[in-house]
Amino acid sequence: MIPGASDAILRTLETLGFWWDGEVLYQSRRLTLYDAALQQLSALGSVYACSCSRRDLGGTDDAGGYPGTCRAGPRRMGPTALRFRADLHPMGGFEDAVRGWIEPVTGAAGDPIVRRRDGLYAYQLAVVVDDAASGVTHVVRGADLLPSTAWQRCLQRALRLPAVAYGHIPLVTEQDGTKLSKSKQSIAPPQLSSTTRLLHGVLTLLQQQPPVELMGAPVTEVWQWGIGHWRIERLRGLTRLAVCPHLD
Repeated sequence: MIPGASDAILRTLETLGFWWDGEVLYQSRRLTLYDAALQQLSALGSVYACSCSRRDLGGTDDAGGYPGTCRAGPRRMGPTALRFRADLHPMGGFEDAVRGWIEPVTGAAGDPIVRRRDGLYAYQLAVVVDDAASGVTHVVRGADLLPSTAWQRCLQRALRLPAVAYGHIPLVTEQDGTKLSKSKQSIAPPQLSSTTRLLHGVLTLLQQQPPVELMGAPVTEVWQWGIGHWRIERLRGLTRLAVCPHLD
């Protein structure tokens, strides 16, 4: 990470009215938790070494679902990643707060990487361990992460962790339909006229229909209105959320 980037993120969150209940946690300092989870999975016989490269899989680690090529052992010498046998801990479908009933897709998704070949822990394992350790009960995130939910639910079961309730909202996009992304010079918070304008714009983007009287109101007042009037059902049936071109 770029030096100072984490502090800049925290300061930005503060200006937008976000606060946290305790110490800010960094994954780089939680390796003992991930080690323990991996040892637990290993004891269950639920992980295996995989030598497949991104080239072997068509350019991405798990594109289209890993076919289990290395379940019987690595196909070549050299560094290996560790994959989780999701099929050994199947989970049924679940009720998504936005998308309704979701059928399980574990078999189609294949076996996710839980530790990369460079020794770093992968997102799928880290997020499951972090959520449980932090007491997270509900996760609301973009629809592009919906395919990961099957893996994470299987990991929760394997590690005997509490289940989490999920809601996957439509992706925020540019006017041309491309995903809103910092890598594409999308609007950043500091470029907006005020934090109130940002919050008002976000509430409108999320179909919450805030009153015009909120424009220019203190951040705390905007949050109070948003929390009291939040209606997640207004996001159901939408495929994307397009950013207003004159938001800045």
